[in-house]
Amino acid sequence: MESAYIGIGSNIGRKIDHCKRAISLMGRLEGCSVRVQSPFYRTEPVGVEGQDTYVNGVVRVDTDLSAGTLLNCLLEIEADMGRVRRKKWDARVIDLDILLFGSRIIKKPDLIVPHPLMHLRRFVLTPLLQIAPDLIHPVLRKSMQELAGLLPGDGQAVETYERS
Repeated sequence: MESAYIGIGSNIGRKIDHCKRAISLMGRLEGCSVRVQSPFYRTEPVGVEGQDTYVNGVVRVDTDLSAGTLLNCLLEIEADMGRVRRKKWDARVIDLDILLFGSRIIKKPDLIVPHPLMHLRRFVLTPLLQIAPDLIHPVLRKSMQELAGLLPGDGQAVETYERS
């Protein structure tokens, strides 16, 4: 069994419901069990302008799937939920990213682990801090707490999601 951390995000429609459904679908994958879930956060889009805010979170899954097989399963969940990939960083019903896969370092054309931008994104590190603050980034050799402390103080607003 390997522990994998999956980033979850949505900025179209019923965002929190999409995130919860994706987590439920991940838990139904054979060889995959959702073990820990972060709170959800309302976050600003990063890298684009003119999009609605996101709901983001992170889950830890324990899996006996390979990283490549897990990625394919996550892409199937996205497609089943209606995600259409048009362009990079486009608005999306659901986005599922493998952030970490144990302490492995993977560099393939279709999969890079650790996620190459995770240490620069408050919307990834804030939920990770809630479930694994001492987890070590296998390339940067810093904990999630240390990486979060290196983020600039401005930009990338993240606030706890409160359902109305």
